Amino acid sequence: MPSLKLRFNFSGFHPCCYCCSTPKIPSFTSFQSEANIKSTMDRLTSAARLMIVSDLDYTMIDHHDPENLSLLRFNALWEANYRENSLLVFSTGRSPTLYKELRKKKPMLTPDITIMSVGTEITYGNSMLPDDGWEAFLNDKWDRKIVTEETKKFTELTLQLDVKLIYSGGMALDILPQGAGKGQALAYLLKKLKSEGKLPNNTLVCGDSGNDAELFSIPDVYGVMVSNAQEELLQWHAANAKDNPKVIHATERCAAGIIQAIGRFNLGPSTSPRDVTDMSDSKMENFVPAYEIVKFYLFFEKWRRGEIENSDLYLANVKAVCRPSGTLVHPSGVEKSLEECVNTLKKCHGNKKGKQYRIWVDQVLPTQVGSDSWLVSFKKWELCGEERQCCITTVLLSSKNVTVADGLTWTHVHQTWLQGVESASDSTTWFF
Repeated sequence: MPSLKLRFNFSGFHPCCYCCSTPKIPSFTSFQSEANIKSTMDRLTSAARLMIVSDLDYTMIDHHDPENLSLLRFNALWEANYRENSLLVFSTGRSPTLYKELRKKKPMLTPDITIMSVGTEITYGNSMLPDDGWEAFLNDKWDRKIVTEETKKFTELTLQLDVKLIYSGGMALDILPQGAGKGQALAYLLKKLKSEGKLPNNTLVCGDSGNDAELFSIPDVYGVMVSNAQEELLQWHAANAKDNPKVIHATERCAAGIIQAIGRFNLGPSTSPRDVTDMSDSKMENFVPAYEIVKFYLFFEKWRRGEIENSDLYLANVKAVCRPSGTLVHPSGVEKSLEECVNTLKKCHGNKKGKQYRIWVDQVLPTQVGSDSWLVSFKKWELCGEERQCCITTVLLSSKNVTVADGLTWTHVHQTWLQGVESASDSTTWFF
């Protein structure tokens, strides 16, 4: 019998009340002017095509998958097809500290929104700026100091808590304020987005344990319980949502189950670029800059892992999509021609074979800067064993004089090391 973990998740809210009722979701009029939140919500000028709200441990992240393949498959799918016009939300029971520790261990994407501590904290973007409106809602009309001082005058009073208890994972008991929880946090976000005229076209919630059950009770959302879901969530589903056609129990584990649900509900593309065996087989009808970026770095990973043939034809194909006069500014500051960079690939074929070497790109965001050109910014990550490196990358792509089948032309690449992440010591160990 595993030991029971008690997790008190109150964020700014510290209940010690003697009598209180469940609060209502507040009006959003007073919160719409908060610059620290609105700046992160304004990345999309209209409603998100899809919003995925996913638990992390054993839902998005499979701790039994040392290669992180299902997560990497999801990453490639999301960045190639969804990042530009959709929202990614992580909803976790982890505190901010434990969440940041997980990010250092796993090849995770950066979410647009992070819900932590089982719905008691909401933050936005890279800087994880807190949602002051949500914190104010949880703390509404509550001052622990005043209540404590006043009640000390009456010795006959007994301290009570008006809380919500959630048992999950067979080992965790979450104790939350009544107004908090993953479900209430999502309801808050949806109402905020609706008030701004940006209610997502579709929302998919994903979970595996008891503290995810509230997500599936939100009206009009799609839901997937991954194949490895805990028994308490399956029992909740049998009792509360078994007749809901919008909620399924996937046959795939973790992130693979999320991909399966995207396809099952026809929410958009559901074939990860990592699952495409012939990367030259493009069925795109239009130029998709994000897909081009993902495709190139997947080729680069397979090349260095020795998973594709050391063929001059492959290098010729790479050289064909690089402008002859194109340049690359290495993170070290060294400037090289793109042609020179392609030529160096010959030397590094298979040099990561047999190693836990992976590449993924994060926050791939294209901006059209001309009738036939796009500026694409993203983070490019490399992982080899326990060592990881990252650079902020900007690529100028052009569609001039090429077809969709040819692919976009790379005209300029500029990279800088991401602060706080270990960087390569010289320009010879970091390619593209």
